[in-house]
Amino acid sequence: MAECLLVCHKVLQDAKLYLLLLRFDDDLARETQRRRCQRCGGRLDQGHFPRKPRVPCWVALPDGYDERFSYSCAVDGCRKRHTPPSTRFLGRRIYLGAVVVLATAMQQGTTRWRASRLRELLGVSLQTLARWRAWWAETFNESAFWKAARAAFSPPVPEIMAPRSLLERFAGAAHEQLVALLRFLALLSTPEGYVPDRHR
Repeated sequence: MAECLLVCHKVLQDAKLYLLLLRFDDDLARETQRRRCQRCGGRLDQGHFPRKPRVPCWVALPDGYDERFSYSCAVDGCRKRHTPPSTRFLGRRIYLGAVVVLATAMQQGTTRWRASRLRELLGVSLQTLARWRAWWAETFNESAFWKAARAAFSPPVPEIMAPRSLLERFAGAAHEQLVALLRFLALLSTPEGYVPDRHR
């Protein structure tokens, strides 16, 4: 567990991770704007809104992380909002997706003492960690998103061990696995793909 926590700390401390995810989000935002309004075909104007992501005190986020990319249709009478997928945010959670994924993955198979050490490292309450575990184990596994996506994995992903079992399906070092999983989960950050947290 100590080694896992060290890996978690090292990955979340890497400034390149956040710059890479910001670049992916910028690409997703540009693609959304390029496609125009899904309802009427109108031009999409920038309508980014503020987000205040919570991260451990030792994590330094680059400029731009306090903004969620979004667009609104410019056509009067339409004004439909289009919020592109994000690799930085996992739904409406106040913690960054990277923290939610790694914190939950590091908890699996741990004792209460180890969970407490994880809480100290990340500054996340034990109740929040428990809620994240429940979300992955129940809500995520039952979601339409996962029911459609799980068929792409062979052999099947052991759902009881998500997100750790999902991380392990992606190749590369720990930070590469995390980035790949966040890209896979990006649709969950949109209103269309959002999976509500029943454990709030």
